[in-house]
Amino acid sequence: MSAHWAWIDAHRADLSDWCATIFEYGETAWREYRSAAWYVDRLRREGFDVEEGSGGMPTAFCAHWSNGPGPTILMYAEYDGIPGQCQAASTREEPRTGLTTRAGGHTDPHSALGIGALGALLATKAAMQHHGIPGTLRFTGEPAEKVRGSKPIHAAAGYYDGLDAALSFHPYYMDPLCNTVRWDTHCGAAFSMVYRFRCDAPHLWQGGRLTSSRPTSSARRSGDPHPTPPIPQAHSDVRAPGAQDALVQMYQSARLTRDAMLPHRGGWSISEAILAAGQATADNLPETRADLQYMIRTSTVEEAETVTARLDTLAEAAAASTGCSWEKIWVSKSRPGLANHAIAQVTWDALQAAGPPRWSEAAHRLMAEVQANATGEATTYAPNTALETLTDPQEAEAILRRDLPPSQSNSTSDDYTEMTWHAPTARLYIARPTLTGGPYPPWTMNALGGLPACIDPTILTAARTLSQAALRLLQDDEARGAASDEFHRRTSENPIPPLCDYAPPIDLDWPEYADTPRGRIWT
Repeated sequence: MSAHWAWIDAHRADLSDWCATIFEYGETAWREYRSAAWYVDRLRREGFDVEEGSGGMPTAFCAHWSNGPGPTILMYAEYDGIPGQCQAASTREEPRTGLTTRAGGHTDPHSALGIGALGALLATKAAMQHHGIPGTLRFTGEPAEKVRGSKPIHAAAGYYDGLDAALSFHPYYMDPLCNTVRWDTHCGAAFSMVYRFRCDAPHLWQGGRLTSSRPTSSARRSGDPHPTPPIPQAHSDVRAPGAQDALVQMYQSARLTRDAMLPHRGGWSISEAILAAGQATADNLPETRADLQYMIRTSTVEEAETVTARLDTLAEAAAASTGCSWEKIWVSKSRPGLANHAIAQVTWDALQAAGPPRWSEAAHRLMAEVQANATGEATTYAPNTALETLTDPQEAEAILRRDLPPSQSNSTSDDYTEMTWHAPTARLYIARPTLTGGPYPPWTMNALGGLPACIDPTILTAARTLSQAALRLLQDDEARGAASDEFHRRTSENPIPPLCDYAPPIDLDWPEYADTPRGRIWT
């Protein structure tokens, strides 16, 4: 057995335990403190030099290990979950201990994504040491992927410069991308921003002076038609509508408008979330601040810019009508992805050598139990045979293109695409445990991502495949050269420089855990 696969087999239990640890943390965007600290500690134990807080992001990192002059290969971890998806590693719907279902949890799951990549990294390192293979391994910690957070910032700050190849892995999330590699149609652009409304001067909303419900006696004597009330901002005074009203106007106007917006051709989307609202100090005072977040998923940067301009117009109108000021706080400007057939072929060859994941009878019994608990009745469980089948990348591409307009070059959204502008990049998908039939409630997928017998095959197959591809790229000058030539050709045809011109949005009111006298809570 090859040295890298021998390392993986010897550390199967470790990889399983590590994934369970990150799954249990269940931290969300920009607040993955324990998860990032775990990775930093683990990488240092394995001999990597680690920069914490890379790119000005407290929960990001960049790790290096070198075995002498040679090619540099990048892999990475993601470890953010999603609010409102707290699920235990259980066959029934229940939150993790001490929490409610409203807390964070892993859905994709990024817990398996990160540990699959880490397993590949450490297996590659072991083989490089065993065989004396020169080169450098770079491993980045990428927080806040769910809001397309860290990678545009890392890209602009130079963390992807000087690479010979980048390997991206994700547990499969849509047919036909199951046990395959993206070929032509990579993920698209994504813009995300928060519109912040402030009502800092409510006394100016009516042209400079507030009017009371009736004049005071002194005002009547003086004849002043707009007297100043004896108690400023008295209960009887009119007041500015406030920041929450501005948010509601923007929210409603955008929903009415977006169906006519350009990205709704080809399955593109605009989604919104109220990040913060209210902050009123009393029932007769206007809310001073409200934050409304948008995520725009499009095929091109130009489409994203068009939608953003429309949203800016709506924000301006909402602020003007409610006595507020407004500002736009960028969360992400992510570029669409570039294909690279040469490195995709290398990765597909590696996947064929590794073979598809295989699930044990014990895993099937757990899946059947999840299915029965989800339906509330005894049902016949049928294993999903597609999970153990490889799909040729060009066949997957043809299936994917069936539902897309011919002019659409990119589909879905994930910010690994930033790496494709800095190095030849492969996008690998490995099957994750899923049930046949349905539909099933979301907790079932989340639970299957936390049950070790169910998720471990995904992690092990990803680690085997990525380490196989990395070792070939380190040693095969011809394959590496072909990928480099294609990369330079594609990036020169329509160059897009990094778009990030904003600070990491780490100070927004992102949901998070807090340690209190009442214990660890979700807020």
